Amino acid sequence: MIKKLVLIFIAVLAINSYGQEGIASPYSFYGIGSLKFKGTVENRSMGGLSIYMDSVHVNLRNPAGYAGKNLEMLGGESRPIKFTVGTSYSDVKWKSNSGSAKASSTTFDYLAMSIPMGKFGFGFGLLPYTAVGYKLESLDNNYDDGRISNRFNGEGGLNRAFLGLGYQITEELSVGIDAQYNFGNIQNSTIAFTYDDDGNLLQGQTSENNRSDLSGLNVNLGLSYKTMINANLELVSGVTYTPRSNLSSINERSFTVMNSLDPRLSKTIEVDLESSGLSETDLVLPSKFSIGAGIGKPRKWFVGVETEYQKTSDFSNDLYTSAAVKYENATSLSIGGFYIPQYNSFSSYFKRAVYRAGLHFENTGLNIESESINEFGISFGVGLPVGSFFSNVNLGFELGKRGTTNNNLIQEDFVNFQISLSLNDRWFQKRKYD
Repeated sequence: MIKKLVLIFIAVLAINSYGQEGIASPYSFYGIGSLKFKGTVENRSMGGLSIYMDSVHVNLRNPAGYAGKNLEMLGGESRPIKFTVGTSYSDVKWKSNSGSAKASSTTFDYLAMSIPMGKFGFGFGLLPYTAVGYKLESLDNNYDDGRISNRFNGEGGLNRAFLGLGYQITEELSVGIDAQYNFGNIQNSTIAFTYDDDGNLLQGQTSENNRSDLSGLNVNLGLSYKTMINANLELVSGVTYTPRSNLSSINERSFTVMNSLDPRLSKTIEVDLESSGLSETDLVLPSKFSIGAGIGKPRKWFVGVETEYQKTSDFSNDLYTSAAVKYENATSLSIGGFYIPQYNSFSSYFKRAVYRAGLHFENTGLNIESESINEFGISFGVGLPVGSFFSNVNLGFELGKRGTTNNNLIQEDFVNFQISLSLNDRWFQKRKYD
């Protein structure tokens, strides 16, 4: 156990020391950033499919997964303690009608633990939920010499700490609930460039700086149903629902007149947002519902489909408004599964590996310049056994695209690499002898 905990801490330290921006996407400019957490590596390797649950992996999208049947190899007495930690690397190419650019980022994705307690089970953890990361420039349309009109910078995002409880009602049916605390901040700045009649950059430029500190509570409800259709086939289904909730946003805004010749002469003016009722605002976290089902042979193969609906049309932010941006209801469809050649093979290591694949289609809920921002991705992954007690390393690979080049927008072509550690151990054992 100590060795496994040390391994977790080493992984987290390595992630944090190597991590850069949480995301590199111009679309993270909108709302509270782009959605960062889309499931564990196991989920994402199957196109985002989260309905499948077992006794050796933590399911962070459906809290019903904290409960479940005890393992036969343990005499039906308990399930293992489960740990998981994940990280990812993303390489993105931006493409527009006027050019292209590249960016990359490495981030910590999640850290969680699940503990069985008879028919109950509880879990807790921490994950970055959304991320903001962009550095953009716009050109002055009044000139044809590539003159910069504005420069935009943004960083931050929303983090989530959660504590969940699951209960096994019957051998087939489990339910669960997550209590989630959201916290974080979003910072952005816009610099407006001005020029004289000869096209020379003026000495003083103006920067608008904004910061919003976010916090709020919400819950996530889950249900899982598994039953054998016949001697070989198992039906698996799952439902989750997250009710609408609010985030409290404490806001600050200032303007800085910058002196390019002598920065000491730059002057910052704080804006009185309280007089306009914008110093503290509420942001809506929209309700979300998902449902899915699939079939498979236990410890051999599985294929399933899952759809998700989020009422993002409810989202609004009084501090930032734009006529070019609308929020519409978001939808997604995930199709995926896994295959295990021989889970108990002694002759071949790779026969015990779990091979995963999937694809997903998503309407992100953003509508910019009358264009819906959609995403498509295809993913692959493998789970490699390590140590004992079904611990494993999960590797994932995903490629896809987001957005469009229509109406002078940006298309993102991305490649994501993910890795997670799923570590299992047994803490509580009944004494066989006195």
